[in-house]
Amino acid sequence: MAAHDLLAMHPLQRLPSPSRSASALLHLLGLASFAYSFAFLIQNPNPINDSYGWHMQYLTIIGLSLATATFAVGLLADLTLSRLLFRLKNVLSIASAPMECLITILYWGLRAIDPSLVLPDWAAPLALTDDFSFHLVPALALVIDLLFFSPPYVIAALPALGLSGAIAFGYWLWIERCYQFNEFYPYPLFAILTTPQRIGLFAFSALLMTLSTGMLTWLYSAFNGVEVEDLGHGRVNDKARSGNVKGE
Repeated sequence: MAAHDLLAMHPLQRLPSPSRSASALLHLLGLASFAYSFAFLIQNPNPINDSYGWHMQYLTIIGLSLATATFAVGLLADLTLSRLLFRLKNVLSIASAPMECLITILYWGLRAIDPSLVLPDWAAPLALTDDFSFHLVPALALVIDLLFFSPPYVIAALPALGLSGAIAFGYWLWIERCYQFNEFYPYPLFAILTTPQRIGLFAFSALLMTLSTGMLTWLYSAFNGVEVEDLGHGRVNDKARSGNVKGE
């Protein structure tokens, strides 16, 4: 790794990014998986395709869209070696990675309790590979990008809660608007719950997404170390982990 690359990297960042090597490969593979998922929606139409809001009624597809935007910006940063685009990718990741973790936890958790809570009666069962492409791969890809190719999150607990709450509140308004046109909810669970119960579910989801942000922050520190303050100069400039500058 060149000296100027080391100087440009955050001291805790494990591998170089933006980069036309491993970082670009991860973003390219992630985008290929996301494109496969979107192609599946088009090639396997169902009543949602012709309804108001299309598949964007699903939190899964909203999260997939945000993950796609994150990796698209990341790949552009890799190809152009743009620090500005790299920073934009990291900003998007603050929302997309915790959201995908939330989606993965909620989907597989509810599916384990009762598949009919998240899968309507008319929906054909998803093959495991397709299920993973929607409900597991995006979260894994974003977590790998965070741990290996990104600086640590800089968002505090209260702003993280505010961001999660805004996303949850916005999604609640969105699905209620879709219901006005379609007269059905995208997830069967929403139809089972009363309005106060749905509000409670979205509030819980906001809290769970905030906890996901905290979990990712902790995981990053456990994996990459934490910054320590240089008492002699009064600044943060080192990392409390063993190994050389490459983290080996």
